[in-house]
Amino acid sequence: MITAHARRLFLALGLAATTAFSTAATPAAAQIPYFQNLLAASQTKYAAIVVDAKSGEILYAKHADSPRYPASITKIMTLYLTFEALASGKLHPEDRVVVSPHAAAQAPTKLGVRAGDSVSVDDAMNGMATKSANDMAVAMAEKLGGTESRFAALMTLRAQELGMQNTHFVNASGLPDSRQLTTARDIAILSRAVMRDYPQYYKLFSLQEFRFRGQTIANHNHLLGRMPGVDGLKTGFTNASGFNLAVSAVRDNRRLIAVVMGGPTTAQRDQNAEDLLLTGFDVMRRRGLGEKIVVAQNQFEPTELNGPVVRPPSEQGDGDQAQLKIELTSAPAAKAGKVEIAPSRREARATKAHWAVQVGEFRSKSDAHRQIALVEKKFGEHVDGARGEAEKAGRKYKAMFSGLTETDAQGACRALKARRLACIVIGPV
Repeated sequence: MITAHARRLFLALGLAATTAFSTAATPAAAQIPYFQNLLAASQTKYAAIVVDAKSGEILYAKHADSPRYPASITKIMTLYLTFEALASGKLHPEDRVVVSPHAAAQAPTKLGVRAGDSVSVDDAMNGMATKSANDMAVAMAEKLGGTESRFAALMTLRAQELGMQNTHFVNASGLPDSRQLTTARDIAILSRAVMRDYPQYYKLFSLQEFRFRGQTIANHNHLLGRMPGVDGLKTGFTNASGFNLAVSAVRDNRRLIAVVMGGPTTAQRDQNAEDLLLTGFDVMRRRGLGEKIVVAQNQFEPTELNGPVVRPPSEQGDGDQAQLKIELTSAPAAKAGKVEIAPSRREARATKAHWAVQVGEFRSKSDAHRQIALVEKKFGEHVDGARGEAEKAGRKYKAMFSGLTETDAQGACRALKARRLACIVIGPV
């Protein structure tokens, strides 16, 4: 067992001075023979990355591009698409999510809602973020995608659009499936995307507990409330994946994201993530004082337990994946540089698309959102990638789609007017 004193020593050695720093700088060569021997002794499921959330700079990477099972970290993407539906007005927090027999039959952990019963969108999201409820993930997938498999295809598509090049989803929960793969780098990309695209909903990941039908349900992310500055994101576990964690923290107005995959125990995974974040913040602080440093590689990999990984009763139960195998590829040398998120569709269009269309004016915001949802459903090809929003104008709300080119805006209005729907083209301000 590594003592706290030894861990602090490793942290100190992990801060390596360099003669000059750039995004292409290589880590210092300082190594600890003890950790080298551990690496040589066994292949592990371990992978990790630490990223500056603002710039995307990689401060540390270990097997960051090797394939791993995401387990319940999958639910970050399920929630990302839920946030997308909320932001567009297609979904509202008070809407009901019906639990189908398929959703109710999911393996624990789950809220245990019976088939035919329903919960609010709010409760479904809280269940996913805290208890990692598999039944809620599937129920939400069916509400938004019609079927879980169709929703999983949307998850994979959005992953590709965000730049998650090595990720493939086949379910919404993270339950065992050998085809569901990702990497530590891709999970960091997804974590940054959630913060960038839906900051109004990101706080959901900081919820330490919530009340559901008389029960208090605690969050599986034990670093919440334990490590100052931690405010999200998500844990995951299967026998094949090991103990996974995507976590973010803020100190001195700097935000870091750490992803640890394949930890041998909950405690070692959490301690590893905490050590990585602490070291990353120390690097950022010392850079602010003028030092040119990076985080040395190969210092943070936890030891494997002797024998199989056993899930403690309090840990998230994503199901038994013991019979599945993942072929561990030789990871490329840790890449300096940045974790880049592909621009959101809104941002990509904004660089060349400054036109908008108004598709109605309403007395209430909810009516405006309903009109936006109607136009998206019936005229989706004409407003694809545009941002639908209810813009307040005096006592009324204008239903708008912004981020269109002039050609697209005119084409959208032609299509709507042909169906006798109101539409006004609005040029750049």
